[in-house]
Amino acid sequence: MKTMKKILIISILLFVGNSAFSQEKINWMTWEEAIEANKTEPKKIIVDVYTWWCGWCKRMDQTTFKEPAVVKAINTNYYAVKLDAEQADPITYKDRTFVNPKPGVSRSTHEFAIWLLNGQLSYPKFVVLDEKEQLLQVIVGYKPAADMEMIMKFFGTDYYKTGSGDDFKKSFKSDIVAK
Repeated sequence: MKTMKKILIISILLFVGNSAFSQEKINWMTWEEAIEANKTEPKKIIVDVYTWWCGWCKRMDQTTFKEPAVVKAINTNYYAVKLDAEQADPITYKDRTFVNPKPGVSRSTHEFAIWLLNGQLSYPKFVVLDEKEQLLQVIVGYKPAADMEMIMKFFGTDYYKTGSGDDFKKSFKSDIVAK
C-alpha cells in the first residue's frame, strides 16, 4: 500500500512539474501552409530565414524563440514560417515555382530566399508581411527576446500604421519576466 501511495504521489508531482515548466511553442509552419491559412483567416506572416550552419540562427531557436512573451506575441498575431534558405524542395507562390538550383550542394541558396530577401543574403533574417502578403519589414540579425517581442508587437498590433517606432519603443512594456 505504501508503495502504491509513493508511486501515485511521484506521478502527480511529475505531472504537475511537467505542466508548470512546459512551454508553449511557436506554431511554425511551411510557407505553403501559412499562405493557405491566410486565405481563410488573414494574419500577418513572420518568416524566419535561416541556414543549418548559422550559429546566430541556432541561438535564436534556443533562446529568443523559447521566451513565452515572444511565443505569445508571434502566435497571437502571425503565421510563423521557418524557411531554410538552402532547402531542396521547390516552393510555388503566385504562379511561380522557385527552386534551389543546386540542391544538396553546400551553401546553394534557394531562389525563394533570394526573392524574399531581395538578394540581401545574411542570416538570420526575419521578413514581416502584412495580411495581404505585402512586405512590411526585413529584420536583420540576431535579436534578444525583449527586442524581438517589441518588434513583433509593433507590427502585430498595427502600431506601425499610426505611430513611429521611436514612440512605440518609449511606451513599450515587455511581458518578459526577469529570471
